[in-house]
Order: sequence, then C-alpha cells, then structure tokens
Amino acid sequence: MDYNDGSGAGALIAWLVLAPFLFLLAIAGYVIGSWFLMKVFDKAGVQGRWRAWVPVYNTLIFVKLGDLNPWWLLILWGGAVVLGWVPVLGTLIGIAAFIYTLLAAWRVGLKLQKEAVWLILYFFLAIVWLGINAFDRSRWNTAIPAAPWAGTFLADNTVWSGIPAQAPAGGYPPNPATAPGYGAPAGYQPPAGYTPPAPPAGYTPPPAPPAAPAAPVPPPAAQPPVAQPPVTPPATTEPPAAPPAAQPPVTPPPPAEPPTTEPPAPDAPKP
Repeated sequence: MDYNDGSGAGALIAWLVLAPFLFLLAIAGYVIGSWFLMKVFDKAGVQGRWRAWVPVYNTLIFVKLGDLNPWWLLILWGGAVVLGWVPVLGTLIGIAAFIYTLLAAWRVGLKLQKEAVWLILYFFLAIVWLGINAFDRSRWNTAIPAAPWAGTFLADNTVWSGIPAQAPAGGYPPNPATAPGYGAPAGYQPPAGYTPPAPPAGYTPPPAPPAAPAAPVPPPAAQPPVAQPPVTPPATTEPPAAPPAAQPPVTPPPPAEPPTTEPPAPDAPKP
C-alpha cells in the first residue's frame, strides 16, 4: 500500500508559491522601516542618512539614542543565534533582546513627546509607531528625566562618530542644540585659559546707537468731583402748635327801630 498521498508535494508547491511573496513583503518592510528610521534619525541629529539603511547597525543606533548600551543588544542577538537550538534558553534570549529594544523605544518616544502608553503600539506594530514618530510635528528634546538604569551597566557610555551624545545625561538641563532659545545656564564660566578672539586689524566698532527718547509724561488724571452729602434739616423737638380754636359765629345786632313820629303832647292849661 502506498502511504504517500501527495501532502509533501503539495506543501512544497505551496512554499514555492508563497516564498516570492514573503520575500517581497520582507523587502518592502525593510525599505519602509529604514525610511521611517531615517526620518527619526534626522530629528535626533544623526549625521549621514545612510546609517538608517544598514541592517543591524541602524537598530544599534536606535538603541543608543534610547540611552542603552548598543553592545548588549548585539550580545543578546549573538546569544539567540548561537543558542537558538536550545528550546527554552534560545527563546528567552530572543525575548530579552526584544524587551531591550522596547526600553529603547520608550526613551526615544519620551524625547519625541510620546507617553509610555505608546509602547503598546510599538509592541504590536512597531513599523506604525516608527511612521507616526517620523512624520508628526514632534521635535527631539533630551530634557526628560534620567533613565532608571542610569549609572548601571546598561547605561550608554559609548561614543560613535556622527551620533550625537544624549547629553546632559538624563535630560537636565536642556541641551542648547535641541532647545532653541535656551541661553547659557546661570553661573556659567568659560573654560580656564579661554581668551576671546581679537578683532581684525583696522576694525572699528560701530558707534553706540542713540539713546531712545524719554517717554512722555502722561497728564494727571482728572479727579472725579467729590459728591457733597445731602444736608439734612435739624430735627425739632418741639411739638407743632395746635391750630386756633374755631370762633363761634357772630350774631348780627338787631336792626334799630325807626324813630316814632308821634306829635308832642299839648301843654297843660295854665290856671
């Protein structure tokens, strides 16, 4: 009985069909990811855009910008390749390498004004995270709190040509190169032995500009009229006078009687 049912041949055909597609997908992902890294490197002040297109090297630069020592990532990758045949150990080393890049992405995101919650997007879709940071309006700023691993063996102390050092360490005070308008810190002293350059021969400093005219004195403000309080009449304590009593009506006198006109009585006879 023939136990060969053609499954092996079918899997081989499927692989031959999918292999070119997967290869083109990997090339497209590499090109897009390198392009996004180039934009992020431009914001960070990395010299030479070609650095973003070199495999492995571009990731080491990304980790260095994240305040982590890039050589430890290279050691983790080497351990994952060499010990990949060990089922558990190889997997753990690969996970440690991914967590290392995740920490670097956290620090890079902080310098591009991204909160820690953005790491969720980097965990699932790192290329989308890169695209957002590459083309948004965020600016590179090292004025962030010091990394928790500052001062340990994980801290970056390497110096690579063309890669700006993320100094001052921890982000305090702001870096003048990444904070426009930031002046010299208070109490700044030039280095010992520094002599300012002498002006060229024949140079005459320009005359000082004339003093600005004094500002005119504004006229005194008009004082508002003072309101006089109303004059209240003095209160009288005497009760008001009682009205005069009503006079009884005057009775007119009776009319005078007319004089009588009776004749006078005759005189008595004389004896």
